[in-house]
Amino acid sequence: MLVACLQLKIDLCNRSDNIRRALGLAEQALNKGAHILVFPELFLTGFCYQSTAWSSPPFPALDTFRNISQEYECLIIGSLMSNRMNLGFCLDSESIEFQPKIHPFDQEKEYFCGGDFITPIDTKYGKIGLQICYDLRFPEVARSLALKGADFLVTIAQFPSQRLFHWRTLCIARAIENQIPHIACNWANAGDSIIIDAWGEVLAEAGYNETLIVGQVDYAGRNGFRKMIPCFADRRPEIYERNS
Repeated sequence: MLVACLQLKIDLCNRSDNIRRALGLAEQALNKGAHILVFPELFLTGFCYQSTAWSSPPFPALDTFRNISQEYECLIIGSLMSNRMNLGFCLDSESIEFQPKIHPFDQEKEYFCGGDFITPIDTKYGKIGLQICYDLRFPEVARSLALKGADFLVTIAQFPSQRLFHWRTLCIARAIENQIPHIACNWANAGDSIIIDAWGEVLAEAGYNETLIVGQVDYAGRNGFRKMIPCFADRRPEIYERNS
């Protein structure tokens, strides 16, 4: 299955221009045959706290993306601002499902509440383990998603350029420790989006600038790695809980 990270440059509070350029990247990804299109965190508006930037159901700002999903039978992943939540979404031709950001970072706490559930999103392309930016620093989030049956991880972010070493290291670590493919899409303002297989091998990696990368996600490879090194079968949660 071909997946695409659409590393979009995000102009703060400029929804119309962000959508225009997002649609251009989406067209390129679909022309390459991508089934899953992953955008960065808050790709429509950035961290814009003007009243017009907040979205409410049925989220009309996503109408164009709904049309694309219906026409191409693809899955679109991103996040938007709604009801004091940084709300991650998976949008397909039939529905939209959500996973909120669990850990708002620093001043984000003035505007966002943290989500209170961690659950993979079930789609026709598999169970998506979606996490948002700062969540990447908390291994419990990815592990919870993996234990609940996620087929692959997706991280969407606006990670800053001065911490890209952390970004890349943590993205690879989450793939290795959970033995799961990882699609990690950062904004173009910093770059370094990355697609990783369940063994921790980098399949594709972006530089700096607005661009897209694609890679093949292989579920069979994930299952093979888990048989070879049975970390999940060998877990001892009763010991971890006793010493926490």
